[in-house]
Amino acid sequence: MQHLDATARGHITNIYARVLKPGMRVLDLMSSWVSHLPEIDLDVTGLGLNAEEMGQNPRLSAHVVHDLNGNPELPFADGEFDAVVCTASVEYLIQPHDVFRSVRRVLKPGAPFVVTFSDRWFPPKAIQVWPMLHAFERMGLVLDYFRRAGGFTALGTESLRDWPRPADDAYAKQMAFSDPVFAVWGRAVP
Repeated sequence: MQHLDATARGHITNIYARVLKPGMRVLDLMSSWVSHLPEIDLDVTGLGLNAEEMGQNPRLSAHVVHDLNGNPELPFADGEFDAVVCTASVEYLIQPHDVFRSVRRVLKPGAPFVVTFSDRWFPPKAIQVWPMLHAFERMGLVLDYFRRAGGFTALGTESLRDWPRPADDAYAKQMAFSDPVFAVWGRAVP
């Protein structure tokens, strides 16, 4: 079962489509069995906790099992990727500044790092402050991760809220609106 509804997933894909171009080498950070990437030709490496789940993700060219909370340093070479995306997972990072610094290291100069999330997460796994923050404060927190990590420019945010929930969604009778989508991004300093 999908974690986010189809409308929210579509918004995330559209956000990524604005920065990803065919042929790019992309790191899908905190990856799993599903991808939110646009249907263009990409060379995608997934980094996540579950090899079996990532093995089911048809968008991944390769995958690496790595616990960022155990070791925030990414196991890739400097400047290896044209883009990094992180979908619905930033709320689980316990060393976010170190992870974002490592993301900066593996990005080519000028390359984007886009983080998307919603108001749906697994409470036992989220960092302690996450549920205490308003949705827009969460965007501010992630923006602060970029600032504190350093090495990022062209920072930005976007929120997509109050879109109709798909009629075929399991929660359509309980919730009128789609899961909101929040995005925060920056580009590696050239």
